[in-house]
Amino acid sequence: MTIKLVMLFNIAICLAMGTALLAAWWRDRSQAFLRMIGLAFLAHVGLPLGWVVMTAGGEPARLAGLAILLATGLASVGLIALGVAYLAHRPVPAKRLPVMALALAAIGLVLLPLGERAMFGSVATLQLAVALTAAWLLWPQGGAERLAALLLLLLTLNHFQYPLIGPEVAARQAVVGSLLRLALGLTLLHAAVRRSAQESQRTRDRLGHLTEHSHQGVAVVRGEHLLYANPALLRIYGLNSLTEVHTLWRDATMPESERQGARERHRQLISGEMSQASWSGLRYRFDGTPIRLRFTAWRIDWDGQPAEQVVVTDETAQHDATAALLHQATHDELTGAPNRSALQARLRELCAARAGFALLLLDVDRFALFNEAHGPSVGDAVLRALAGALATALQGRAEVMRLGEDEFALLAPGDAPDRAAQHVAQAVRELLAQPLPLPGHEFYLDASIGVVLHPVHGRDPEALLRAANAAMHEAKHTPGTSLQYAEQRFEHGSGLSLLAEQALRAGLRNEEFSLVYQPKVDGRSGALLGFEALARWDRPGIGRVGPHEFIPAAERTGLIVPLGRLILAQACSQTATWHAEFGRGVPVAVNVSPLELLDPAFPDDVARLLRRHGVPPGLLSLEITESAAVAHIGALRGRLAALRALGIEVALDDFGIGFSSLNMLRSLPLHAVKIDRSLIEPMPAPDATAIVQAICAIAQTLKLEVVAEGIESQAQAEAVLAAGCTVMQGNLHARPLAPEEAGRWLARSLGAPLRVLRNP
Repeated sequence: MTIKLVMLFNIAICLAMGTALLAAWWRDRSQAFLRMIGLAFLAHVGLPLGWVVMTAGGEPARLAGLAILLATGLASVGLIALGVAYLAHRPVPAKRLPVMALALAAIGLVLLPLGERAMFGSVATLQLAVALTAAWLLWPQGGAERLAALLLLLLTLNHFQYPLIGPEVAARQAVVGSLLRLALGLTLLHAAVRRSAQESQRTRDRLGHLTEHSHQGVAVVRGEHLLYANPALLRIYGLNSLTEVHTLWRDATMPESERQGARERHRQLISGEMSQASWSGLRYRFDGTPIRLRFTAWRIDWDGQPAEQVVVTDETAQHDATAALLHQATHDELTGAPNRSALQARLRELCAARAGFALLLLDVDRFALFNEAHGPSVGDAVLRALAGALATALQGRAEVMRLGEDEFALLAPGDAPDRAAQHVAQAVRELLAQPLPLPGHEFYLDASIGVVLHPVHGRDPEALLRAANAAMHEAKHTPGTSLQYAEQRFEHGSGLSLLAEQALRAGLRNEEFSLVYQPKVDGRSGALLGFEALARWDRPGIGRVGPHEFIPAAERTGLIVPLGRLILAQACSQTATWHAEFGRGVPVAVNVSPLELLDPAFPDDVARLLRRHGVPPGLLSLEITESAAVAHIGALRGRLAALRALGIEVALDDFGIGFSSLNMLRSLPLHAVKIDRSLIEPMPAPDATAIVQAICAIAQTLKLEVVAEGIESQAQAEAVLAAGCTVMQGNLHARPLAPEEAGRWLARSLGAPLRVLRNP
């Protein structure tokens, strides 16, 4: 073989293997040794070029050829050294590379004048040092790395032929070197492939380990079949292994109504129309148990074909906890029946839909006697038994709800509410005509029932409840189980007769009136800011009566003045008790009627009450209605100024339902306005929110505090807070509390030690 053919063969091998090594590195950049040794192979292309130049004739050509050969040899040494370092997982730091390059250049300058055989011998010696180091580093790794070290050592020994024997062996040295480089390149490619496979396997093992130990379920689905499920997914669906699945996956675990949609979603993911999907819903374990799951899915390749990977989170516990909290908030703890909040929600729903319905309020007559005669445990048993008997008797005809104490609501939706009311009332009469059985007892019960029809007796829940409550109390005048339909006067007035007015006078004389306290709280923090004192009448033979039932009669008869003095005195006495108990307190607001304010001596009477009970003026605030302020603005201005001079703050109650002007708000010495519950109830409807927002803006301009009353739901609270009102009052935060309960609220608010609080 001529020297030219040998050179061409050498060039072909170096180009082919160098290109192959660089291509392999380009596909897997983590294997940097391929790049370095690939470049070293390409650098060897310079050896034939240097040989041609050196043998062209003449001293300059000889020196130029030697320089090319020396540079090629040193570059190859450096690149192979770097490649071996990467192959041995000991990469050379980047900051050392310039030093290494300068060292090789210096060696080249020293070797160039030495002559051919000395120069080639020195370069071969450097290559031998690199080869021996490679053998030391790579031999423990075994396999392709050990073979690569051996081939590199043989290749280095081959380089000693020329300096030891002479030019006559140049062709043989080139042929042997080319074959050894071919073997070395193939060996390194094999090492690279093996390392890539090992790294891929390690990655798969890590991912598999994470998947197998994940608390979330992981599944691979193709079509109707489950191809893979990790232990968490099997546990979620109540399986031990995939071999237990003998049916189509969706048919076994999914409600029938969702299957077609799930198949379409799967098709879109597999086809690439959808990159990712998330959803949640009801599913079933393989034993039929319902569970609540959340899913996230995307397309993957599984065994060379597209499939859907799904990550599944079991949210059954959270869903059940939320459902339990919702049930607790909307159901009576004693009977399990829906409570007042549930009734109000249903009334709002039916009124908004303009649906016809009948509402019957049922109050058990003389129920206090059960507690007095048999104890509260028997009284509770009576209520539970009555709730269950009503639910059974009225099943399919009316919803049974317990509003509190011995009062129930029966809600009968229907296009013919009058007929529905008659059927429900008849069923109740038949039920109460029989004794109510309890363990060890049988009780006969009577009840007073008030009936309203929607929309005949009202179009909003509050009006209907007022009318039904008034009708129910009117029914109490008839002995036995009695029924009273609401009348127009029940919706707009108290429904009290002359007899009831006489009872009101007796109630004042006998001090049958007491106060409950509803907290005012900071809407952001929930901190207690004050109380509103609300009057209750414990009417003998009837039970506790709310203010909307006796205040109109008291105003109509003039009894509101002595009643107001009694309420104010009770509030001051209770405030003094709390102040003595805790050393400080929060303001207590008392509603004041127009007749009280029109008395010129009213401010002085209030001052005397405060002194008598030792109450700081800052702990008492008074609330006047918007209608009273409009009707008597001239006379009230001086009274309110006198009260403010005493340090007593005055709020405008029921704001937004009358005809107050901005000038009135500006001219009266007020510290706050209370937005009427009728404006709060429709929130968060946009129009209602806009009205409240406007009121808050006006009040802020006039430097008035704004209180939103009648907050019943979290949605209302959030809407009110967003509108700019931070002080809230309503059943969402607390119902009106007995003095003992209110004292506990106050103790928690002040951080005081909790002691037993007594009524004043």
